[in-house]
Amino acid sequence: MKLNKRKIINDPIYGFITLPNDLVFDLINHPIFQRLRRIKQLGLTNLVYPGALHTRFHHAIGAMHLMTEALLVLKSKGVTITDEESEAAIIAILLHDIGHGPFSHALEHTIVKGISHEDISMMLMNELNITFKGKLTLAIKIFKGDYSKTYLHQLVSSQLDMDRLDYLKRDSFFTGVSEGVVSSDRIIKMLNVAKGELVIEAKGIYSVEKFLIARRLMYWQVYLHKTVLSAENLLVKILKRAKELSLSGTELFATPALSLFLKNNFNKKDFTSQKELLNQFVLLDDYDIMASVKVWTQSDDKILALLCSSLIDRSLYKIELQNTKFSASYIKTLQEKIMKKHKVSKKETEYFVFSNSVINSAYNSSEIKINILYNDGKLLDVAKASDQLNIKMLSKKVTKYFICFPKNL
Repeated sequence: MKLNKRKIINDPIYGFITLPNDLVFDLINHPIFQRLRRIKQLGLTNLVYPGALHTRFHHAIGAMHLMTEALLVLKSKGVTITDEESEAAIIAILLHDIGHGPFSHALEHTIVKGISHEDISMMLMNELNITFKGKLTLAIKIFKGDYSKTYLHQLVSSQLDMDRLDYLKRDSFFTGVSEGVVSSDRIIKMLNVAKGELVIEAKGIYSVEKFLIARRLMYWQVYLHKTVLSAENLLVKILKRAKELSLSGTELFATPALSLFLKNNFNKKDFTSQKELLNQFVLLDDYDIMASVKVWTQSDDKILALLCSSLIDRSLYKIELQNTKFSASYIKTLQEKIMKKHKVSKKETEYFVFSNSVINSAYNSSEIKINILYNDGKLLDVAKASDQLNIKMLSKKVTKYFICFPKNL
């Protein structure tokens, strides 16, 4: 008996989502994709917004649904898209996050060096393409932006793509931050193609303005929330300390896959030359990290134990955020207090006092623009077309500096 692969997924955001074809069903059922169920979409954000426990699996399915809707709209407006191109665009968005590691940014800064989740996504897509006998070739071309129809790549990756539309709406829903609610239906209905590029019809400009404002607000309220920054940077320091100890010969509890990455400094070249590394990487998920952090609270290394206890007990570091860099004298004062309190060397204070910067850029006119299409065929960048002053302001990058240190100093 042939298995019915036209399954229906009940999504809390869009309702019932039907899987478009057998290939998509088989890709979703592949272990590499199922791993996304074990990676939270928002990392440690649930320490601030308790509902933020949704996964990258949720998000990938949602983005796939929006892509299906967008393709139907474009076809209804006379844009020629073949069934093969539709399937490839749907697969490209479905797999766009496949290379994310657990707590992505913490991992990219510590466990592996010089290789991004985008690089790993590309490697995994190529592996899946071999498994599926070349059926992903066109999807990979669209994902990379190598296909002649540019607008298909823009649906996957641009400043108004299905990825952003889904994560803003989904993250807003699960965090309860209503400022992130965007009208994805309205925006998708206003999509069109002009001069081979993805555009928004003029009557959709207000929805795009709201989308850009929502993006700016979600960055400050959720993605760059100062407590989230404190927690994520604490995890970066935990993994850095664990790696430092492992490289010096200390045996730490860890799953086999995590242990491999703690004991070695792998880079992009290693991933390219050693196929087994990719297989080990996909064995990593949130559970590997958090199980290890829990055990490390009892570590003989007092620094690792202190850091891990801070994260597990949610006794997070104090964080200060400002528009200018923190003075060297202020940092030095904090370091001296740490040295005195915890009896650590000046170098070891980097685990207790650390500063960095964050950038919030809701719209970048130097990238692929969001173009507004008028009835006379004229195209205009949304930053120029908008009569709202704040859209022009959203085009400017805002940099803020932060410093983290233990609260009880």
